[in-house]
Amino acid sequence: MTLSEAYQQHVLPTYGRFPLVAVRGEGCRLWDEAGRCYLDFCTGIAVCSLGHCHPRLVEAIREQAGTLIHVSNLYQIPQQAALAREINEHHVQLPGKVFFSNSGAEANDGLIKAARRFGHRHPQADGTARYEVITFRQSFHGRTLGAMAATGQAKIQEGFDPLLPGFRYLPFNDVSALAAAVRPETAAVLLEPIQGEGGVNVATPEFLHAIAALCQAHDLLLFFDEVQTGFGRCGETMAWRSIAPAIEPDGISWAKGMGGGVPIGAFWLSDRAIDGTGCPLSSLLGAGSHGSTYGGNPLVCAASLAVLHEIRSHDLAANARHQEARIRDIISSWQLPVITEVRGRGLLLGVALDPARIAAPEGKTPALVIVTRLMEAGLLVPPAGPDTLRLLPPLNVTDREVDEALALLHGVLATY
Repeated sequence: MTLSEAYQQHVLPTYGRFPLVAVRGEGCRLWDEAGRCYLDFCTGIAVCSLGHCHPRLVEAIREQAGTLIHVSNLYQIPQQAALAREINEHHVQLPGKVFFSNSGAEANDGLIKAARRFGHRHPQADGTARYEVITFRQSFHGRTLGAMAATGQAKIQEGFDPLLPGFRYLPFNDVSALAAAVRPETAAVLLEPIQGEGGVNVATPEFLHAIAALCQAHDLLLFFDEVQTGFGRCGETMAWRSIAPAIEPDGISWAKGMGGGVPIGAFWLSDRAIDGTGCPLSSLLGAGSHGSTYGGNPLVCAASLAVLHEIRSHDLAANARHQEARIRDIISSWQLPVITEVRGRGLLLGVALDPARIAAPEGKTPALVIVTRLMEAGLLVPPAGPDTLRLLPPLNVTDREVDEALALLHGVLATY
């Protein structure tokens, strides 16, 4: 039985998979079963922050796996406490508390639960609990029922109704639409500072400041989804700081790059007081209110600690800024009409394409046409919507690797 036949017979067809069988990775390189080497500027969709099989991460996993892999959250886990401290003191840099999950969708579900618990503690004037969370069109927050309902894309939700109620989608970067947005039942606002899956759309400083002002005026919680953008990916510890650094959110969700390939997610809640009694927001999810069997076990926490220590000790956020500048300058110098713009921050960059110049067969978008051609040329990149390519190399990518990848990109796009 071939691998393709095994997939067809035994695996649910929830992904449109490319015909690439990856068998080995090292740094920015990935090898297939035939021995062909690719430059990996997909990295598991912004997951492999340090590239493939980074020695520091491999050693942390090996050492912890030989000591203790899993223990229940009924007991105290030193690696979990150390990771939460690392996140609070060096990455969020605000007082708060962390819950560990297994994915970004679960982390966003945790924020949604926090919003509803807050809405019970701070109800409407008639005593009815607040529950609504405002999100934005073209957002992506995950594929659990809760995170999917929060996602402002109909194609993600099709065929899964009735959706979890309590979400409303506003246009992204539209300050005027915020003015009349708040209803009596509204409890929170959730957004990606940079929309990844939705096309690499960057929130403007004016938009983030308007949302923060709205939350303050109406006693709403402000949540940032940093699942794809956090921990140096966008040139700062957190993406919102690359846009509006003075803002202090009430909650943040993460996953992807924080584990370097090990499945871990988390959400953070601020310690700020939410009423006159001094009750901190982070206290609303007490014992029995939330849980995860695998979340924050010793193995994944040891792995994440190694990744975050490497990002911080080598200032890989600075390298993300450095490479962004180089990528923008080089692409601009090409003056290719098929490229309409480069969006994003750091090493979450979207190369927007002119769809009129790319003949796409039925059932395939212009972005998928180019992604396929780039894979054939030896460069792996994911799409971001129908007309945009994402560049998501490791945070420690070198000048030479970037130059090599851009040469491959130019070779394909120059034919359009």
